[in-house]
Amino acid sequence: MKNMYITTGTLTYLQTVKETHAKEKMVLLDGGDTAVLVHETEGETVFHEPRRYKIIEAVGELGGAFVVCNNIPVTEEGRPLFEYRFNQRARLIETEPGFVAIRVLRPLSNDTYIIMTCWEGKEHFENWQQSKAFERAHGKRETAPQEEKQPPMFPRPSYVTKYTVFHE
Repeated sequence: MKNMYITTGTLTYLQTVKETHAKEKMVLLDGGDTAVLVHETEGETVFHEPRRYKIIEAVGELGGAFVVCNNIPVTEEGRPLFEYRFNQRARLIETEPGFVAIRVLRPLSNDTYIIMTCWEGKEHFENWQQSKAFERAHGKRETAPQEEKQPPMFPRPSYVTKYTVFHE
């Protein structure tokens, strides 16, 4: 199984890191006020202190022009159920026009899963958000009676980060 490593910095610095390691599979993401470099590999990373993830699902090749990361904090106890539920999803996004790739990342150095989707452009992501498929994929799930007694699996709210893919 592949790993994903993520580091942050200035766009200029991360561009230099990417160029220095041109043979590595890296994508540079520009978030406006911050930049992120992602390194997908079966081995170790060249980053000094990255956030570390195990890729538990991968469809498509990283790239495109627009990347959305759904950052979801999950308790240690909630991880198996979260991964099970995600694995049971309808997989509707993969057929959406403009979809390029998805990575489901299990955190190895923190508690926040990342669902990373890559799109041909921002408009394709926005169209997905307005679609019936999105509604079905993100609909309110019924809570099973035994789950009501369980401690919450989400210690704090999830959040979304959006980037443009930086092309030299």
